[in-house]
Amino acid sequence: MTTQQIPVVVLAGFLGAGKTTLLNHLLRGSRGTRIGVMVNDFGDIGIDAMRIAGQVGSTVSLGNGCLCCAVDASELDEYLEVLTRPESRLDVIVIEASGLAEPQELVRMVLASENERIVYGGLVQVVDAAEFSATRERHPDTDRHLPIADLVVVNKADRVSAAELLDVHEAVRGLAGKAVVVEATHGRIDPELLFDRVVPEGEIEGQMSIEDILYGDGDGDDGGAHGGGDARAHTHTAYETVSLTAADPLHPRRLMAFLDARPEGLYRIKGFVDFGAADPDNRYAVHAVGRFLRFYPERWPEGEERLTQLVLIGSGVDAAGLRKELAACERNGPGDIPDETSMWGVLRYVQRTEDEPEASS
Repeated sequence: MTTQQIPVVVLAGFLGAGKTTLLNHLLRGSRGTRIGVMVNDFGDIGIDAMRIAGQVGSTVSLGNGCLCCAVDASELDEYLEVLTRPESRLDVIVIEASGLAEPQELVRMVLASENERIVYGGLVQVVDAAEFSATRERHPDTDRHLPIADLVVVNKADRVSAAELLDVHEAVRGLAGKAVVVEATHGRIDPELLFDRVVPEGEIEGQMSIEDILYGDGDGDDGGAHGGGDARAHTHTAYETVSLTAADPLHPRRLMAFLDARPEGLYRIKGFVDFGAADPDNRYAVHAVGRFLRFYPERWPEGEERLTQLVLIGSGVDAAGLRKELAACERNGPGDIPDETSMWGVLRYVQRTEDEPEASS
C-alpha cells in the first residue's frame, strides 16, 4: 500500500555541526525502529562496522536491525533500491550528507527518484550554536542552505550562554523562513520529530529504554568537556503533538487553505482524512513534512467507522489554535456541500508516476 512508503530524511550541516552525533543518537535509540543509513562522509561516525568497511560501495549490518551504506551521491538511487528491498524491512532511511555537500541536490535526487517504495521525509540542517557566526563568515553558503531546510537543529546549545543562544536562534530564524527551528544538546532530538518510532512488542510506549539508561546524556563529539551543569536540561528537543478526531467530513477546500498556510513550528502532519461526499469511496492518507505534502487515496476498510484522524507534530505551536483551525475545516451541515471542483487542490498532491515540483507547498 502507498501508505507504507519509507520516508527518506536528508541530514545536512557544515563540518563539525554535530550531524554525525545526531545520527548516532538516532541509531543508538532505534530500539524497534529499523533505520537505513547512507553516508558519504565518515568522520567520527560511531559505527565500528562502517569504519572497518570504510569504502564507497560498502553495505553493512549494524546488528540492531539497521543497515548502513557508504555511497557517492551519484549512487543514491542505486542504494535506495538496495535499502528498500522488502527483505530489509526498514522503517526509515537517513542520508547523512558530507559537510561540504549541496543539500538541495540530494533533496532533488530523492524527489526525482522513481523508486515507488520511498517518500521524501524532509531536510534536516544542523548548525553549531557556538560556531554559527564564524561558520557564516567562512562559508556564506550557510545562508543559502537554511531557507531550503524543513527542520533546523541549533545544536551544542549547552556551549553558549542563554543570551548567545537567543541571538543564534533569532539569526537562524531570520534565515530559515518557514523551517522549524529547534535547539538541542549532544544532537539529542526526539526521533518522533523525524519519523514514527516503532515500539517493540511488549514494550510500553514512552517507557525508559535500556539505551536511555546506559547512555544517558553523554553522546558523541558534543561530550561533557564544555557542557556545564545544564546539559541534562536538553535531553530531548521539546516538541508538541496535537491530535484531532472528527466524525464530520472535512471540506477539501478549507483543509487545503489550512495546509497552504500552516503555521511556523508545525513540522509533521500524518493521518487519514474523510472528505465525505467529495469522494465517498476513499479515505486520504496525508503525509506532510515541512513544506512537502502528499495525499494517498485508498479504499475505506470494510466496516471501519468513517473518521478524520490527524496527528500534528511541531515545536512552539499553538495547540488550541490548531484545533480551532482544523475544526473550522469540518463541514457545517447539509448546506455545506463541496462543489465538483473542490477536490482539485487535494488531487494536486496525490502521488503520481513521476515526482513533480508541485509536491512541495
